[in-house]
Amino acid sequence: MPVRPTAARTALLATALTLAASALTACGGGSGSDPDTVRISFKQSTDNSIHVMDDYLADIKKQFEKANPGKKVELVPIKAPDSEYYTKLQQMLRSAKTAPDLVYEDTFLINSDITSGYLKPLDAYLAKWPDWNRFIDTAKAAAKAEDGKTYGVPDGTDTRGLWFDKGIFAKAGLPADWQPKTWDEVLDAARTIKRRVPDVTPLNVYTGKPAGEAAAMQGFEMLLYGTEDRLYDDSAKKWIAGSQGFEDALSFVETVYREKLGPDVSTALDPNIQTIVRGDLLPKGKLGIDLDGSWLPQDWLPGSGHEWPEWSSELGLAYMPTQHGQAPGKVSMSGGWTWAVPAKAGNPDLAFEFVKTMQTKANAQKWYVANSGIAVREDVAEDPAYAKAQPGIKFFTDLVASTHYRPAYPAYPRVSTAIQEAMEGVTTGDMSVEEAVKGYDASLKEATDDQVIEK
Repeated sequence: MPVRPTAARTALLATALTLAASALTACGGGSGSDPDTVRISFKQSTDNSIHVMDDYLADIKKQFEKANPGKKVELVPIKAPDSEYYTKLQQMLRSAKTAPDLVYEDTFLINSDITSGYLKPLDAYLAKWPDWNRFIDTAKAAAKAEDGKTYGVPDGTDTRGLWFDKGIFAKAGLPADWQPKTWDEVLDAARTIKRRVPDVTPLNVYTGKPAGEAAAMQGFEMLLYGTEDRLYDDSAKKWIAGSQGFEDALSFVETVYREKLGPDVSTALDPNIQTIVRGDLLPKGKLGIDLDGSWLPQDWLPGSGHEWPEWSSELGLAYMPTQHGQAPGKVSMSGGWTWAVPAKAGNPDLAFEFVKTMQTKANAQKWYVANSGIAVREDVAEDPAYAKAQPGIKFFTDLVASTHYRPAYPAYPRVSTAIQEAMEGVTTGDMSVEEAVKGYDASLKEATDDQVIEK
């Protein structure tokens, strides 16, 4: 079930769709108008100084056209923020006149487009493509729908772990090679920092609705998936109501903010909290431990506005442990993007040939490095040149083996919002853990049409 829009959001959505339809009409015919041209639609950065994707696809276009005489590639960029990109893309997918041959789909929402019938299953192509066996199983699962079919080829992923400030750790008497084995050891380190280095924030765990999906994924799910419980039961095809693991994860969040181990609540609930963490707290030595993602160094590269060339020597990395240190001992969550073929694409065969060109070992590796992404091909992950391309790459790539993907079915955006609301309640102290769990259970049943397992 999709997120229920408010009246205002409905009006904005209608306006966006109208504008998108006008723009697309001006583009001319759909993908099927020329059997020798493959149209590739992708998300273009709204920052004109960032053109990593544009440059990469331009190079692949040259390779493809050279290898396939008489065939042409038309790149169709969509320059928009995430929410507008999804809206415009879905508008394109609805009609054979506007559907491209290949589209860039976020794993967060791909199942919504699958359920709507906008995408074509790729199993027949994948069965004949030897390179598919090189892809890591967990990454393959990100583009697999409830019907068991695969609708996208992942072009990389991300993982999450604990970033810590070595200088703060030295002042607190904590080791430079810190690696906690349990949740309690994470909290104990934060308490030690609070006592011995009182002028810094000990621990950041994203929380509440202002942080959005960062709270649900970087915060809550990194905890929940370190317990014995999950959000969704794949065998029963039902969502799991507030379990013991769910309650324990909320209790961890409550402890962080009740004991004032995290940022001030007003800062934690600032919509710009991620920018504050990456652009201020970490680079300026104001944060001891940060539960966060593999992509942070992008913000510290030359030209980023937050240049921090010393980050790799000043920050340490540790994996997030499971709750009690139970196997496999570490936990990560992953997202990422995929290349998918629209159901109404005019040239699906040519589109998949383009995917194969993008996903040669050499081209995939080039993309992972350029985009600070994490490899989903085993042969790239094992290549020493890839592992040495940027500090931290090997650490985060090794986490892929123990990572989890969100159950990104159509109901997930509403489930995520319910998680954020529960987190916010215990962060502010307005709700007890028990009250927050009850509120989550009620919201979950509404979001999923009562497709829920009680535990």
